[in-house]
Amino acid sequence: MTSKQPKLIIIDGNALIHRAFHALPPLTSKSGQLVNAVYGFALILLKIYKDLKPEYLVLTLDRAKKTFRHEAYADYKATRVKQPDELYAQIPLVKDLAAAFNIPLYELDGYEADDLIGTIAHQTAGKVKNVIVTGDLDALQLVNDDTEVFTLKKGITDTITYDAAAVKERYGLEPGQMIDYKGLRGDASDNIPGVKGIGEKTAVELLQKFGSLENIYKEIKKQRNKEIAGVKPRIQKLLIEQEKEAFMSKQLGTIMTDAPIEFDLGATKVTGFDSQAVFKLFQELGFKSLLSRLPEQSASGAIKAEKKQGDLFGGQSPESRVQSPESRIQSGEFKIREGYHLINDEKSYQAFVKELKKQEVTAIDTETTGLDTLTAKLLGIGFCWQEGIGYYLAIKKTVPAEVKEILADDKVKKIGHNLKYDIEILEQAGAPVYGLYFDTMIASYLLDPGTRAHDLDSLAFSEFGYQMTPITDLIGAKGKDQITLETVAMERVADYCIEDADYTWRLYQKLDKEVEKKNILGLLEKMEMPLVSVLARMELGGVKIDTRFLKKLDTRIEKDRQALDKKIYRLAGKSFNIDSPLQLKEILFDRLKISIQGLKKGKTGISTAAAELEKLRGVHPIIDLISDHREIAKLQSTYTQALPELVNPATGRVHTSFNQTVTATGRLSSSNPNLQNIPIRTELGKEIRKAFVAESGCQILAADYSQIELRIVASLAKDQKMMEIFEAGLDIHAATAAEINGVPLAEVTSEMRRKAKAVNFGILYGMGAYGLSWRAGISREEAQEFISKYFDTFTGVKDYLEETIRLARQDGFVETLFGRVRYLSDINSGVAQVRNAAERMAVNAPIQGTAADLIKLAMIEVDRKISERWSPADVRMVLQVHDELVFEVKEKLVEEVGQLVKETMENVYKLRVPVVVDVEVGENWGELEELKIKN
Repeated sequence: MTSKQPKLIIIDGNALIHRAFHALPPLTSKSGQLVNAVYGFALILLKIYKDLKPEYLVLTLDRAKKTFRHEAYADYKATRVKQPDELYAQIPLVKDLAAAFNIPLYELDGYEADDLIGTIAHQTAGKVKNVIVTGDLDALQLVNDDTEVFTLKKGITDTITYDAAAVKERYGLEPGQMIDYKGLRGDASDNIPGVKGIGEKTAVELLQKFGSLENIYKEIKKQRNKEIAGVKPRIQKLLIEQEKEAFMSKQLGTIMTDAPIEFDLGATKVTGFDSQAVFKLFQELGFKSLLSRLPEQSASGAIKAEKKQGDLFGGQSPESRVQSPESRIQSGEFKIREGYHLINDEKSYQAFVKELKKQEVTAIDTETTGLDTLTAKLLGIGFCWQEGIGYYLAIKKTVPAEVKEILADDKVKKIGHNLKYDIEILEQAGAPVYGLYFDTMIASYLLDPGTRAHDLDSLAFSEFGYQMTPITDLIGAKGKDQITLETVAMERVADYCIEDADYTWRLYQKLDKEVEKKNILGLLEKMEMPLVSVLARMELGGVKIDTRFLKKLDTRIEKDRQALDKKIYRLAGKSFNIDSPLQLKEILFDRLKISIQGLKKGKTGISTAAAELEKLRGVHPIIDLISDHREIAKLQSTYTQALPELVNPATGRVHTSFNQTVTATGRLSSSNPNLQNIPIRTELGKEIRKAFVAESGCQILAADYSQIELRIVASLAKDQKMMEIFEAGLDIHAATAAEINGVPLAEVTSEMRRKAKAVNFGILYGMGAYGLSWRAGISREEAQEFISKYFDTFTGVKDYLEETIRLARQDGFVETLFGRVRYLSDINSGVAQVRNAAERMAVNAPIQGTAADLIKLAMIEVDRKISERWSPADVRMVLQVHDELVFEVKEKLVEEVGQLVKETMENVYKLRVPVVVDVEVGENWGELEELKIKN
């Protein structure tokens, strides 16, 4: 057969769906339906278009009915565990996907997809090159000059193609012998018995010697009771005893090539796909990331062999793009779309300002020369207060006075998407913004905190089926050839900016109704929106870093790391790259023979990730040293070496970003750089914190909520015993240890307290006996007994946790004390591992989320009180890290500010138990002492 023959790709749908479902983590659509199998199938389909370039394409699926094999053998597939309903519910979506791509579907009662695949391959022999795409190696028996198998090795991206030579290389057999191999070996997954007692090696040797199952038994009967040369008597005995099972197994494992179907090759010709249907389906499923992978089509709809970078819909006319932007290129020149207005002269400015002054609410967006709010230059401001109509005010030198006045008017409500960025840019441009009313990014986050797809592009796509103009259309792709917006034609920038403002306005119109319907408008208005200005001030203010101290510290710990590495090399018996997973595996498991039992496998074999090495602590001294090496290397790359490079030369300070829309629990996160992950309990972490200092004449003041999550548990659970402990001002961990061990508080040992602390915090994360045993370093039996005693003591906590999970299963969500919702689409999953993870989230989210809400309220109130009394030069909030707020305060104001912060944080919201805030002060963040506050 010549290589020029066209390809027919035959997709084994069920095999790919099952593989994708188990290979990919849970992924839900906007409606909450699990769609990971559909996503995986779509990935493989797009890979088929890209890599295999099919001329013909067909999908086969099993029917959910018994087949002729069940009639031949009642126990066929009897041991196969029924898959979760979430998998089967995705099969109709795969059919919808195939229909959108115009891929014909073949399925038939009484037959498996394999039989249809075999029949199709047989009927098309000599006409096309068949490529079977599957995750099931049963199809290898079909390999011949006309047919290859393209299969998944691991996951859904690692693939291999089998021709006859590849089958022979892997199994030592010809493709046709794979049926005989199954007759001897059977197939546990399908409950095909084979010849029990014959292993893989023996089966291959027999087939290499005799060629087929029939020839093996022909030889046995020929020799009758004599021993067959080269066959052990035990094997010969097994073959004789299980002849019936052997031939039945071969029959069951044989893929039919004559199923009663008439295959129409012409109907499977790849002629293009329905762009609108694909776009709509991807929108419903939330597959925006796959749009850029769609194959290119010609103007006639035919799929091209190669795809041009950046063109989602190939040669189609813009009108065929579902609600995508109208053509903005006419006669070779850019033309801003109708309804969008560039304000670039006095006449248009006066008309614009006249209209702007009439508005009580407007969406705003800024365009700049970069993303760093401290260094970027403001190019223009976009405004929109009516769908499809917007204005771009080009800024030549400064923001005009009339516009400044409107931006600063808190009676004019401002709408935006990631407003924090815009107000920081405008603040730097001398145009402070007040009246922040609605941030569509934050609203989206509150509505669905479980996803991170809150960017404007994703929301415009998911809510309106609209593809926003990529920034790369204006400035080019990443790299040396990329330009800045400053050099782009003003009309193009205006069109781009107004589009952002326009779709922000449209989102506001939609999401405003949704947050009100979901009863979270108050959370948005009273907590998240006021916090935007607080965070903007913190980001612009930054925190001072002692770079000389960091450089000295880095030199010191580099010496420590080198000494540590020498110890590791000595234990390993050779030097190697400790940061290389492959080399580390070779040292640990091949050279040192450390047991791999209980360790997870990754794509490249046994995992050496931190969590896996934790399981090996104490097994060999090299493990602890490698963990120490990794911690030092991480802290060096993240802090001692990176922070000095991040100091802004103009301010002499580091300016992190605080993110409101990242964590599912509601906690703030920090990035560029992340200042929330500096270890607090290690000596090296404490040393790094010493680099965070105050300006001359100031000190660092830190206020930390004491055991706030446990106080929240006591309040939410209304646990009488736990509330009494907090009311009495006792150490909760020591008091817990006393209760569980039945000893007076004075007799609690440090070991008792340590175990009690482990279970106290373990309940916050739904930890069971296994987790507690690992965390506390005790046996699982002891951990289980400890947990039982704990719940016997704190019965209110036990009842609360059980009721929380019950309600989560009933409602599909949990919420914090302040109404922040965490949706749990997997809480009733048929997959135990997925369901258990959702149950842990159900327990943790209300507790951690309430703590997050509490400190946000505290930040807003503390900021308000500070701003009313002092200037930023006297007092400024510089950091928020979990349950701690950090301030830079003039020395003379330390006690006064400390008292104000403590009182405000403790009283911003009353729990059922006292809230306690510890206040410390010092020259730097790493060396703090308790601040004595007068009552």
